[in-house]
Amino acid sequence: MNKSDKKIFGTLFFSIFSVVIGVGIVVPLLPVYAHDLGASGLYIGMIFGAFSISRTFLLPYFGRRSDRKGRKPHIVAGIFAYALISVAFMFSDTVEALIAIRFIQGAASAMIMPVVQAYVGDMTPDRREGFIMGLFNMSVFMGLSIGPLIGGVFKDLFSLRFSFLCMGLLSLVSFFLSLFLLPPTSSERAVCREENPAGWKELLRDGDIAGLFFFRFSYTACIGIIWSFLPIFADMEFSLSSSSIGILVMLGVFVSGVMQTPMGFLADRISKKMMIVIGGLMICCAMLSFQWVRGFWDMFFVNALFGLGGGVSMAPHTAMAVQKGKGNKIGTGAMGSVMALMTVAHSMGMMAGAILAGLIMDIFQLRHAFFFGFVIMAIGLALFLYMGKFQTVKSQ
Repeated sequence: MNKSDKKIFGTLFFSIFSVVIGVGIVVPLLPVYAHDLGASGLYIGMIFGAFSISRTFLLPYFGRRSDRKGRKPHIVAGIFAYALISVAFMFSDTVEALIAIRFIQGAASAMIMPVVQAYVGDMTPDRREGFIMGLFNMSVFMGLSIGPLIGGVFKDLFSLRFSFLCMGLLSLVSFFLSLFLLPPTSSERAVCREENPAGWKELLRDGDIAGLFFFRFSYTACIGIIWSFLPIFADMEFSLSSSSIGILVMLGVFVSGVMQTPMGFLADRISKKMMIVIGGLMICCAMLSFQWVRGFWDMFFVNALFGLGGGVSMAPHTAMAVQKGKGNKIGTGAMGSVMALMTVAHSMGMMAGAILAGLIMDIFQLRHAFFFGFVIMAIGLALFLYMGKFQTVKSQ
């Protein structure tokens, strides 16, 4: 990276770090808050699922549009919307309102994450995809790990509304960083290309991209289960405080975040697919182990194992996606479209994990939701291996 690219990278890193901390603040609070409002397991799943529904439908549009029109306008508008949404959270007092706000928040998210990742991918030198994307992933993982801890502590010391206010202020910080420090859209690589980006049909015929999609879907389904129902599980079964629940939700993401850069460095030197498989097996073991937890420390170590699996697998996963976005073996680059496709898998996984686990909670027992996560992850890992056997089919 040259000096200009490093400045852009730093701006994107700290902008996303700030906004993700704000989002993470409310992660351990929403399920318990909704449960206190009388929400059933299905409705709690819908609160998390509404975010993913709107994001899933809008990601393809914003991802491909950013390939053609540029990254900055989408990033700035999406982050400002996050600031407004935090105000809406402060005045919500019904389950239906929470579902509606999360739906709008998902639309704003569709303008941010895949576009930011595409921006970073545009600047990433060849054969350094693992290290650069692993370094950038730290902004997301570390923000999500610090946020839940702050949210739990603030709720215990102050109030739920104060936590929402912090989310809004952090979003405003990110907005001003992106607005004033990112260069004009006309200078972006995405809008300087003469050729058109590859289409969705062409991308989806690539076996590696399909395998990455299924793995990401399964991994984030497990995250959806943990974020949606671990707070309730810890509260109902063990009567843990909001601060303790925040630590548990934070732990897995924190471990993954710490490992992103070293695992990215390693992914540039050894088989990325092998690392993804090893990480997937660790995630399977962690989800299965939730069946036997008996208190805080059991959940602490199981969440640490889950984070370890995510740390080993996600840096090489993102690096492979960047290589595909540059056009390797596909033809014309489509970084925004590839990153949007991966984020679609993320959104669909979060939605499926939260809603289906909520149904399992209502019909069976809450513990069984975690076993359901193990089954999904095992299937996703198998599909990743199976789809990876197919060679890329290039459009003629």
